[in-house]
Amino acid sequence: MNNYFSTHFAGRRIHKAVSLFLGAALFLACALPAAAQKKKKTDTPADSMPTIPMSDEQQIDYMISEMLGAWQLGDIEKLHKDYADDVSIVNGIWAPPVFTWTNYLAVYQQQHARMQQVRMDRTNTYIKLNGNFAWACYQWEFSAIVDGQPSAARGQTTLIMEKRNAHWVIVHNHTSLVPSAQPIAPANTPQIAQPPPNNPSAR
Repeated sequence: MNNYFSTHFAGRRIHKAVSLFLGAALFLACALPAAAQKKKKTDTPADSMPTIPMSDEQQIDYMISEMLGAWQLGDIEKLHKDYADDVSIVNGIWAPPVFTWTNYLAVYQQQHARMQQVRMDRTNTYIKLNGNFAWACYQWEFSAIVDGQPSAARGQTTLIMEKRNAHWVIVHNHTSLVPSAQPIAPANTPQIAQPPPNNPSAR
């Protein structure tokens, strides 16, 4: 009798263990392909995603926006993506031109380290294409906290771009500051008496 119970319970335990093992195997068999499929979907590189084709003019306009965004944020990697290594830059102050990305980067980093809450708005953009070359000009308004003080400026920029390896890059940047006109009130201006208005009915 004892032998029957021990054999019966042992058989039940083995049956439960086999059922549990088969259930786990079935779960893994179903879960692994689904997980692999999900992983495959999320591991798709961004470059293989379909993109909306843009005209050269649209690509340039987008690149200028991307460059100005990177300039404001201090994103050097994105900024370099839009500037050629052999770029030349003429800035808005009385200073010699800056040649090459490496030299520009040093100037930019010194400048950007002094600024906070940077904002640069672009308007009135004009883009002209000629084969693998293009130029664009636009007006801009800048505001930021510079050295702890609010600062603002306006100006114009002309960019010359070249299409290299199917990507437009800036090869020349000429930026000009527009002096802000401060109205000057004349000191001690004498008041000029106005002549009385003519009254035709008084004649």
